[in-house]
Amino acid sequence: MAATGGGPEQTGERSIRRAAWMEIDWPAQTRSLTVDGGRANVVELGAGPPMLFVHGLSGCWQNWLEQLPVFAASHRVIAVDLPGFGDSELPEREPSIPGYARFLDRLCDRLGVAEPAVVVGNSMGGFVAAELAIAVPERVERLVLVSAAGISSDRVQRRPVLTTARAIALVTAWGASRHEAFARRPGLRRVALSFVARHPERMPAPLAFELMRGSGRPGFLPALDALLGYPLRERLPQVACPTLIVWGEDDRVIPVKDASRFERLIPGARKVVLPDTGHVAMLERPVVFNGLLRSFVDE
Repeated sequence: MAATGGGPEQTGERSIRRAAWMEIDWPAQTRSLTVDGGRANVVELGAGPPMLFVHGLSGCWQNWLEQLPVFAASHRVIAVDLPGFGDSELPEREPSIPGYARFLDRLCDRLGVAEPAVVVGNSMGGFVAAELAIAVPERVERLVLVSAAGISSDRVQRRPVLTTARAIALVTAWGASRHEAFARRPGLRRVALSFVARHPERMPAPLAFELMRGSGRPGFLPALDALLGYPLRERLPQVACPTLIVWGEDDRVIPVKDASRFERLIPGARKVVLPDTGHVAMLERPVVFNGLLRSFVDE
């Protein structure tokens, strides 16, 4: 179904709000673990049933800043930098989609997660989350795919994706003061984030700063090759858990028609398409997205 959810959320400087994530002492919630032979950067918050958040290509755990404090009120929320991204080490072996799923499974072992989790993945993270649900079904109670890769990944527009990644990597290489100044200028935010967000200038400057600070890591190109070279479509009917598909109507990275394909291929799945939204609905429309996720989790 399509969800109107009202107009786009005005989250830029014109409508300043003190976001919940800005009240958290994140270093106190962050730790480094050895997983599958490499160092993994993990954020944990809250207590209760587990929720695992998986970022996408060129992303980092900060992609879920708008969700973690909200759901930590009722759940044990876990967000991780995938190998080669954020502050997690690039693995020695060639990255692969099954390898990322195995990493998540072993991460849950290391964290002592004994019960199935709600697994939420964006873009490549959705690809990995779906693979986890297929390969290790006992790990996944519910699956949420946000503009997930995996169906038309072979036709992902490689050149714009690379251009965006290089722009973010360039900004990341700057010193913190210049980096923050960049994030605070709406026009410059558009330069770095326009391919993934429909209206990047509306994104709050502190959030844009955190996203860019955690991006531009060496795992990007190996992960892109892994994403483009692994078939998922024929295996999607094996997903056995309840599945919610959320997509931005104006996604320029992965076409919105893939939402319908995921819905057809995954038994019992349902979709929500958000208007005037790009590739990162959880950041562009956090209030609407969190409402959808809450309703799905509470069923």
